[in-house]
Amino acid sequence: MDTATLQAFVEVARSSSFSNAAQNLFITQSAVSKRIAQLEGQLNTRLFDRIGRSISLTEAGRTLLPQAERILTEFEDARRLLSNLSGEVTGRLSLAASHHISLHRLPNALRRFVKSYPQVEMDLRFYESEVAYDAVMHGEIELALITLSPQSDPRIVAETIWLDRLHYCVAAGHPLAQQRYVEFDQLNDYPAILPGANTFTYQIVHQQLASLGLEPNLGISTNYLDTIRMMVRSGLGWSLLPETLIDSELAQLDTGSQPVERPLGYIYHRERTLSNAARELLAILKKAEQPTCTETLVSGN
Repeated sequence: MDTATLQAFVEVARSSSFSNAAQNLFITQSAVSKRIAQLEGQLNTRLFDRIGRSISLTEAGRTLLPQAERILTEFEDARRLLSNLSGEVTGRLSLAASHHISLHRLPNALRRFVKSYPQVEMDLRFYESEVAYDAVMHGEIELALITLSPQSDPRIVAETIWLDRLHYCVAAGHPLAQQRYVEFDQLNDYPAILPGANTFTYQIVHQQLASLGLEPNLGISTNYLDTIRMMVRSGLGWSLLPETLIDSELAQLDTGSQPVERPLGYIYHRERTLSNAARELLAILKKAEQPTCTETLVSGN
């Protein structure tokens, strides 16, 4: 048993696909199949049930999966510890970022990082915050830049780098755009355009409306804030958007509610040693902004 066979097993288990695992590992599908067969032979048990094109873990596979993930995480942690001793900023940095952060917060810092440390192999993935959080929890990625939430989890280290102020808004030509003050029941007469129910933005809207006995009049749901802005601009409904996205084509509404702020920042697993590359990227991000430090857990986009 070696790390290559364990990595193949974990990739197949996560993707439920030999072909997807092969793509993720940059090897052929037959090589993945050979590694799985080798591992099953060493353990003298079947790890996957193969019924037609469907692949699922056996009971033995489900038992092995968390142990295999732990072994791979500890091996990678040991490799990073030894690499960090040299003080060099090299190697691979696996980073996930929410779509909003990727578009509006990350580019300048990432440009400086790549210019300063060209020897780092950047594995950058664009995930929703919840997906990125799960990837950090399972050791798939080293660092994530996401929307944070006040609820703490002891396995996660998190810090706020940016604070996004959110405002209710409509298209500049919307019937509510010219009113100095808008009651929530007036606002809710029109369709809302919001991200999914598990996101920070939706939960805030739901809480504020629920306090008045109202349910969001949901018209369209998407987790891409730039798409939401486009639809609000088109007059399809209202939304709660970051201040940085509100332009002359949108009208900010005064609902009399308390200002809404969402923390954006980074998370990593508490038991994972950060690589020199990750530490340098965080230093660049913090230097570019005045951080507000807090420990927290992930929520929405």
